[in-house]
Amino acid sequence: MDVVNQLVATGQFTVIKQPLGFIKILQWFFAIFAFSTCGGYSGVFRMSVECKNRSESDLNIEVEFGYPFRLHQVWFDAPTCKGPEPERLFLVGNNSSSAEFFVTIGVFSFLYSMAAISVYLFLMEKYREGNKGAQADFVVTAIFTFMWLVSSSAWAKGLSDVKRATDPDEVIDLIPACDREENRCKEIHEPVMSGLNTSVAFGFCNVVLWAGNLWFVFKETGWLASFAGTYVPSGEKQPAPDSFGQGYGQEGYGQEPYASSQGGYQPDYGQQGGGYEGGGYNQYGQGEPTSFSNEM
Repeated sequence: MDVVNQLVATGQFTVIKQPLGFIKILQWFFAIFAFSTCGGYSGVFRMSVECKNRSESDLNIEVEFGYPFRLHQVWFDAPTCKGPEPERLFLVGNNSSSAEFFVTIGVFSFLYSMAAISVYLFLMEKYREGNKGAQADFVVTAIFTFMWLVSSSAWAKGLSDVKRATDPDEVIDLIPACDREENRCKEIHEPVMSGLNTSVAFGFCNVVLWAGNLWFVFKETGWLASFAGTYVPSGEKQPAPDSFGQGYGQEGYGQEPYASSQGGYQPDYGQQGGGYEGGGYNQYGQGEPTSFSNEM
């Protein structure tokens, strides 16, 4: 309780309420359901073989099977209807590879989800430091998504084979005594496959959960920011214009503030009016003193 109270006080427990942590908890539970419904399964079916000679009949042949579904090792004794000694027969098929692969992925998913939840709660700062933890989490999540898809598909095909191999009507065809018309063979009880059907459903639910979790883990990697960043040209940034509409890099400080290479007012000392010539100051003309004699 002290650990829980500390997590609540520091706010670290809130990560469980976020999609990143909440989906990891769902993955943890669904992984348990997936491998437990498959790995813990055991089924049974019953048949009856009634011979022409009733004393040789067996009206309750019980066949048990279960994980890892090595059906070729499952045997039962059936009457031959030719004598008191029964005949030992074996089921057909071996689906252990797909079943064990499915359970293995479920167990490892359970362990990884539990480890990831612990990191989210206690080491979230290190998880986000340099984005290395999030990037590793993304890679592992992508691998488990693919593995769940492969294992669930393989186990769905394997379950179909198990159903066919344990169908009492199919097993009756393996009994030689049932080929003769004077003997009557029938099924009494079919195996219950609802648990195995549930395991396949949980397997594909895990595919959806792990695939959906990829997006939330991807947002923690920092790759999204690099993909969404704007393009910055490699050239230098243009300087801000000054109060006269010119950049400091275009005009020197030693030039006239009102001068421009495009025209405008340009004073010219010594060539036009405005300078001293012959001891007099000329304001209007071209270097000649002003006189009123011409008006006379």
